[in-house]
Amino acid sequence: MRRTLNVVRLQLINRQTFVWVPLIILGSAVVISVLIYTMIPGDEPKYGGGGQAPLWYFFAIGISAMTMTFPFSQAMSVTRREFFTGTILTAILGSAFLGAIFLLGGAIETLTNGYGINGYVFYLPWLWHAGPFGAFIVYFTLALLLFVLGFTGATIYKSWGPTVLTIVGVGLSLVLIGLVFLTTRLELWERVWVAILEAGALGLALWGLLGVAVLSAVSFLAFRRAKP
Repeated sequence: MRRTLNVVRLQLINRQTFVWVPLIILGSAVVISVLIYTMIPGDEPKYGGGGQAPLWYFFAIGISAMTMTFPFSQAMSVTRREFFTGTILTAILGSAFLGAIFLLGGAIETLTNGYGINGYVFYLPWLWHAGPFGAFIVYFTLALLLFVLGFTGATIYKSWGPTVLTIVGVGLSLVLIGLVFLTTRLELWERVWVAILEAGALGLALWGLLGVAVLSAVSFLAFRRAKP
């Protein structure tokens, strides 16, 4: 366990990656969103998706955690299992930190009536329908899912090269197109949207955690063949 925690410390040596850059991206997104809200006439609530900007950055963090940190860890005699476990633990901590920031932002928007202009970046009603804990789970899951997605892609690249990674990407795209075709052909879109609305943001987030588990298993299996 101590060696696994050392991997967490290794990933956090450069705090800009997991702390400062996400905060800068998030702060910039909030400022830009508020400036846009001030230019929109009317007193009705204004909602935007600027708060998701740092979530996509976690996809890039997942890639760099594999491509940049993994070779360095092997020079320090860290086992692959320790590196994998420590990296996923770091991602969980980073996602929880970002989720807490989103909760704080939502509280500020509620207390200030949307920065005084009825504009909201964090407090989106559909996401907060299940309460603060549900909103935290949603943001936490999105950040962790994007991290693991980037990490898995980088692991496949390190294990089998760009050709296999491209084939996997094309294959997943064909599967997605096939599902859309079947849903359209069988006229199931109404049922799909009803199911999404009934599940709500929290229900979808729980399915997202299942996706995290599946991707983690795939990346762990591929990680055995990864080349530093």
